[in-house]
Amino acid sequence: MTAAKRRYFGTDGIRGRTNNGKMNAVMVVKFAYAVGTVFGAKKTDEPHRALICKDPRLSNYMFEGALQAGLTAVGMDVLLTGPIPTPGAAWLTESMRASVGVMLTASHNPFCDNGIKLFGPDGFKLPRDQELEIERLMDLETHEALLAPPHKVGRARRIDDAQGQYVAFMKSTLPKSLSFDGMRVVLDGANGAGYEVAPRILRELDAEVFTIGTTPTGLNINHDCGSTHPEALVREVRKYRADLGIALDGDADRVLLVDEHGRKINGDQVLALIASTWKEEGRLAKSTVVGTSMSNLGLERFLTSQGIELVRTEVGDQQILKRMRDEGYNLGGEQSGHIVLPEYMKTGDGTLAALIVMSILKSKRLKASEACHLFEPVPQILDGVQLKKGQGNPLDIEAVQQVIRETEATLKLNGSRLLVRPSGTEPLIRVMAEGDDSNELYAAVHRVMDAIQSNIR
Repeated sequence: MTAAKRRYFGTDGIRGRTNNGKMNAVMVVKFAYAVGTVFGAKKTDEPHRALICKDPRLSNYMFEGALQAGLTAVGMDVLLTGPIPTPGAAWLTESMRASVGVMLTASHNPFCDNGIKLFGPDGFKLPRDQELEIERLMDLETHEALLAPPHKVGRARRIDDAQGQYVAFMKSTLPKSLSFDGMRVVLDGANGAGYEVAPRILRELDAEVFTIGTTPTGLNINHDCGSTHPEALVREVRKYRADLGIALDGDADRVLLVDEHGRKINGDQVLALIASTWKEEGRLAKSTVVGTSMSNLGLERFLTSQGIELVRTEVGDQQILKRMRDEGYNLGGEQSGHIVLPEYMKTGDGTLAALIVMSILKSKRLKASEACHLFEPVPQILDGVQLKKGQGNPLDIEAVQQVIRETEATLKLNGSRLLVRPSGTEPLIRVMAEGDDSNELYAAVHRVMDAIQSNIR
């Protein structure tokens, strides 16, 4: 039986352009009705609470109010935290015993986009069946039956110490004796959700911190800053002769690092460092790291040389975490900088990943350039075919499947691999080839793209 298709949720929550399509105030109120109904079913008369968190983008003034109105209308009490990272929202949802946590963010996208991420009472992102139930309720012709009677309407209040709670928790993940005294760091907050808490955490751990991307206007989130635009960070690291540069994205759940020479360190290199260190210390569960289909072949080869297995999942930290929970692993992540450390946090946390790397550098007395380039990445050629609205999935066409099978078989003979998948966030078919021969990879990618383009209906 074919699985039901989600209309609103993508690979990581809901996302779209503000006031154009699904991300508008009317939709968000309907979403709040549905979420409040799913998580507000009461077995007692005690109020159920929803946590609303956000990044600093302009449209969150509007969407925060829409969420608050919809949730209180169906009888849920609301706690408002103000700007806080997505992983902080996940942690606070569980620690404050909320029934559901809502994070307003479009992650690394520009200010004109927005989105919603949801966390259950255990701090984990929602399973597919709950997302489908929320969508079903959103699409009801009328929502009157979901609304609470006047005496059951919820209340809302702001939580003044949410950031302080998150800062204290992050510091508790490290040994009390550990100090970053003597380490000079440049922090790029992407003018996003981590703009206040990330520098504060580093300073309270005694690091010398210089900041960029920490003056949000609502319009400048991810603009020429953050993990997707690290050029300014590279310049500042060189300017201040820093030991490390740290770039978060808009909701601070991913990180890109820069060594003291300005050389970039992506998520695969971070995984290599943490995995090899934890293997030496006997901390790496089952000598295994969970990556994705996009994890570089160079990482896999390095881990194999260290006696560590790389297990691959589909793209997305939710997929990684599910595999880790199911099989008992404790380290996973993506090339993009989502590093998942479930012993501490139930979603990717860019600041936490940076703290772990800094603690390794400190304990081993190594420079980032020595510790964070443990393998040479294998060339990856990545491209895509844009689809128009209403077009079917060309990957369902036998002629396209045949070209993909033949190309995969050819690449496999040379130890290379091919990945073809629909994007989870936009109408796009992504094509990636990876191996040692760049010319062969380029030809393979364009052969597949040509097949897709010639068969688009």
